[in-house]
Amino acid sequence: MGGRGSGKRWHFSANETTDSYRFLDVRRWQRDGLLKPGLAFNWSWSRNGKVTASIHVMIEHNRIMLKYRHHHGNEPWRDANYPVYLDWTPCTYGGARAWFLCPAAGCGRRVAILYGGAVFACRHCYQLTYPSQRERPDDRAARRADKIREQLAWEPGILNGAGIKPKGMHRRTYEHLRREHDAMVDKALLGMAKRFGILDAKSGGF
Repeated sequence: MGGRGSGKRWHFSANETTDSYRFLDVRRWQRDGLLKPGLAFNWSWSRNGKVTASIHVMIEHNRIMLKYRHHHGNEPWRDANYPVYLDWTPCTYGGARAWFLCPAAGCGRRVAILYGGAVFACRHCYQLTYPSQRERPDDRAARRADKIREQLAWEPGILNGAGIKPKGMHRRTYEHLRREHDAMVDKALLGMAKRFGILDAKSGGF
């Protein structure tokens, strides 16, 4: 894993996405009842059933303490032990929602997720993008169309044609989803055709 930020604001490469990093999600911890002062636990990440990394977490009043070892490349292992402060905002129907305050030097953003490098920090500090932000517009349209197909219980795959209205779904809801699905399919197919040279981008014809 990776020491803390020094005195300057962090700047990293924007070539990576959030999927490239291990992360801590305060929403998950709150949902699982793990934000109780005095509680201590180990949090780990696995791949193919094997633990690849772990950290020790101690919950204190309005902050958590993270303790782990990290290294980069051939550098020696180093110990990290630092606090991440918590903030709380009221929920509409009672209770409060927990947030991390990014511990990277010069940041302090209120975020739900921290990504692990030398220090656990927000995606802005690491300049990470979401995988969906790296998609082409036609790929994004195809993904949205497939998501609608899942809502409608249709066969996956935008080339498989339309299905029928799910039992119990309001007609207006169905018609709205179908129109959006068809528009997304048209956008996806048009983009793919241009990308693979099937469609003349200037004339707009096949």
